[in-house]
Amino acid sequence: MSELPTLKLELGWACTDLRRRLVEAVLRGEKTATAGLAELEEERWSAGDRLTVLGYDDEPVAIAEVVEERVIPAGEIDVQFARDEGEGFESVEDWREAHERFFERPLPDDTLIMATRFRLVERL
Repeated sequence: MSELPTLKLELGWACTDLRRRLVEAVLRGEKTATAGLAELEEERWSAGDRLTVLGYDDEPVAIAEVVEERVIPAGEIDVQFARDEGEGFESVEDWREAHERFFERPLPDDTLIMATRFRLVERL
């Protein structure tokens, strides 16, 4: 097993069905992107950064590598990024509705999103 990176990829909230589904999608190779509210994100990543993917109980389950990270307005999220999130979004509208439910707030077009693409490096 590789040494675990100190940077963490936490998808959804720990101990939730959403976390379980998102991590399973990463492990299947279906989820290669994630989005967060830039104002809430404490860490910024760069291409090449390695991340420990945390599972249901915050246990390490995989290592991922950041391919790209951009801070962009929500209005610039495109359908390919929405699909790459691996949650079955077929439109930007689907993506926005799901993220508005998760963040419990509207996402006007000028809301800054931390849009990250990553690749699975190793399953633990």
